[in-house]
Formats: sequence, C-alpha cells, structure tokens
Amino acid sequence: MADYERELNWDDEISQENEIITLPAGDYDFEVIKFERSRSKGSDSIPPSNMAVLDIKISNGKESTNVKEYLVLHSKLEWKLSAFFRSIGQKKAGEPVRMNWNAVTGAKGRCKVIISEYTTDKGEKRINNKIDSFYDYKAPSLPTWKAGSF
Repeated sequence: MADYERELNWDDEISQENEIITLPAGDYDFEVIKFERSRSKGSDSIPPSNMAVLDIKISNGKESTNVKEYLVLHSKLEWKLSAFFRSIGQKKAGEPVRMNWNAVTGAKGRCKVIISEYTTDKGEKRINNKIDSFYDYKAPSLPTWKAGSF
C-alpha cells in the first residue's frame, strides 16, 4: 500500500499510532513547520489580540517532537516577538524590523526546551515539552576553501 496522505473511508483499516516523545530539557535546533494567524482570548493584563500559532519541530538529531508556540502580537509581549525573530535571523539586536510572517514557515533556529507538567481536565498528570526561550540566530559556517584541495 502506498504511503501517502488521503481521506479515510468509514470502514478503512487503520494501524498508525501517535507516540508522543518528550525530549529531555536542553538546547535544541528547531524548524517552524506551520504558521497560522489567530486571536488570543485575552487575559487580565492583555486584551484580545492578534496571535501567531506556530507548530515547531524540535530535534536532538535522533528523535524529534512538535511543540505549539503562541506569539501574541501585543506591545507587552514585543520582547518575545523580538526574541523569536532574532532566533530565525530576521531581526538583529538593537534594530527594528517589520515582521515577515510569510518567511516564518520553514525558518530554523535554536531554543531552550523545558519539560512542562500539567493536569488534564480528567485530573491526569502529564508532561510535554515547552520552549522556554529562543537563542540568537547563528548563520551556518561555510566550509573553508584551501588551494589545491580538489
């Protein structure tokens, strides 16, 4: 049977399961897999605002997991937006930038990941990964060319 995405029929046989991987806390490379425009519900300190919902794949080179990251577009959280855009190389420290959301999907960077504990609505204790902070972008180093190396 071909391995491709498709709509399932009501009586199709299924076999795939979703194994949730929780990586140990630490520093990881990430890639933005998906970006959606949304709205936050607001809170006591921040009114309802535009919000970016990011699906971010974090990887240790052997295993990977996806994390949802919510970036609320409000001046009180501008520091977090700056940190994210600095991590993907769109913003430089101390310089303003116009957020280019069209270039977010596929962007790569590095982040600090923690383990978050939570309780489900059924009272079950669970853990998952959460991005604690973003690191400034470091351009990949290019190989050094040496005379006579080919």
